[in-house]
Amino acid sequence: MTKILGISAFYHDSAACLLNDGKIISAVQEERFTRIKHDSQFPSKSIEYILDSSKIKLDDLDYIVFYEKPFLKFERLLETYVAFAPRGFRQFAMAVPKWLKDNLFQKKKILECLNKIDKNFNKINKIHFSEHHLSHAASAFYPSPFKEAIILTADGVGEWATTTVAIGNNEKLDIIKEINFPHSLGLLYSSFTYYCGFKVNSGEYKLMGLAPYGDPKYKEIIKKELIDIKNDGSFHLNQKYFNYATGLTMTNSNFDSLFGKGPRNTDKENINQFHMDIAASIQNVTEEIIIKIVKSLKEEYKIDNLCMAGGVALNCVVNGKIMKEKVFNNVWVQPASGDAGGSLGAALALWHLDLKKKRTIEDHDKMQGSFLGPEYSQEFIEKSLIEIGANFIVMSDEEVLEKTVNDLINSDAIGWFQGRMEFGPRALGSRSIIGDPRSENMQKNLNLKVKFRESFRPFAPSILLSDISEWFKFSNESPYMLFVAELKDELKIKMTDIQKKKNGIEKLKIKRSIIPAVTHVDYSSRIQTIKESTNKKFFKLLKKFKSKTGCPILINTSFNVRGEPIVNTPKDAFNCFMGTNLDKLVIGNCYLEKKKQKKNLLKNYQNKYELD
Repeated sequence: MTKILGISAFYHDSAACLLNDGKIISAVQEERFTRIKHDSQFPSKSIEYILDSSKIKLDDLDYIVFYEKPFLKFERLLETYVAFAPRGFRQFAMAVPKWLKDNLFQKKKILECLNKIDKNFNKINKIHFSEHHLSHAASAFYPSPFKEAIILTADGVGEWATTTVAIGNNEKLDIIKEINFPHSLGLLYSSFTYYCGFKVNSGEYKLMGLAPYGDPKYKEIIKKELIDIKNDGSFHLNQKYFNYATGLTMTNSNFDSLFGKGPRNTDKENINQFHMDIAASIQNVTEEIIIKIVKSLKEEYKIDNLCMAGGVALNCVVNGKIMKEKVFNNVWVQPASGDAGGSLGAALALWHLDLKKKRTIEDHDKMQGSFLGPEYSQEFIEKSLIEIGANFIVMSDEEVLEKTVNDLINSDAIGWFQGRMEFGPRALGSRSIIGDPRSENMQKNLNLKVKFRESFRPFAPSILLSDISEWFKFSNESPYMLFVAELKDELKIKMTDIQKKKNGIEKLKIKRSIIPAVTHVDYSSRIQTIKESTNKKFFKLLKKFKSKTGCPILINTSFNVRGEPIVNTPKDAFNCFMGTNLDKLVIGNCYLEKKKQKKNLLKNYQNKYELD
């Protein structure tokens, strides 16, 4: 049995995974253990979990592979400074000492980090390196159910590449096209994230969620001044307006002059119609570029399947447009598309490309629902809750389902903690907060009273796969919440002429469907389809909810507050439960009511975590 440990670290979303003869055994992000959102540290706790859960030691590993090549990244840093000199000296002067000290000689650094886990481990020759975009491409193609596919990866930047195209066939994978730094769709989108006052590498999904409230009135300015888009979707960014290559911010004064004002000051300036229009504009441009790219690739290579990874692949609105345009017969997106998934891709690339191991193709993907993290026994859950001082009762499986569904119907917000934790940024029914989508107040209440975040943020519906085409203009699987689809026309509530004239957040107050809590202002939803083989308990919960209400849908949002990583342990779940206005908590077969908990166990969670 060949054991491969994959690692991503030192930028953001550090993670580790374990392959055993090519099968994914576990994959987990460091943030879930350290409780630091997007933690970039070496994933020591993740590796410790992987080793403990598989009952192995570092010496039992055959290969350890890092997701990118630091020397190539350092080369980019040096060449960028030379190209832009004398601009960027401040950034260069800050970055180079750190690189020379910490990052350049990474094999030695990785060994030192592994020594802290096991001081006897000294096999430095077991450590290998992949390339950043190869890792992304491998993470997208190898777990997919396709024998052959085009693989599109797009993010901020790897070593040099920002966008790549690869062809995968069985175990072969060849990168055939790339766009290099500083021309980056990810960095363009992040520049607008920064400009609208959100945190780069974290707040991009806020920009996506804000876009439907605005009009894309700045689209032509963006296309005329910021980015030159070719017919095949390739692009060139005008560096006159950006600061990310040479400075410490994403945009500069030229960018500000172009749009008539500076970046939003989050302490002094609320989000207004201008920011909504800006968000709509860059989202529209991003969609246009990606659609041009995929149409061109389909025309050139005549392959029916598309795989995607990289941070841009988490833009589920873009993914939904690809599906709606029917460019490809099949589209599969890696659920951990960001840098965390690079750990998995690096391990899979080593297995199939370096070791030349054959690939088996099945009619389903190999991500196991992305439930690849820690799982806690009923005994451990009860012991943890007793130690905390929680008041709970233990129920049978059927009693848990019955009670939870009745609570949902009564408009309770419920923390749902079951089975193995998800790998990737989405809660998929294992570490979720759930609610009744028919409630007119649930969306606002969950945002403001539970998640402590902006009221405009939409929530996703989890829906039984068998019912998807009856509710949405969508007939495919979407198990990882990575596609946006439009609600069926007959389920929409048409707006009055007065309502159509409303702007901005006022649009949020308009009831748009019979499931208002999961219907965004443009009648769209980021859907997750549920089937029994992937998540049996969550599937049964949805079935029971449907049998009592006729609705096969639940609100599903991640079990955390704004700025907090998704909960990992029963203790994490209880702390979040007691620091928010959640009504009930269901962990395994343990059932907890907020009103029955001791008042001294209440937590102040509102300002516990930084804004994301």
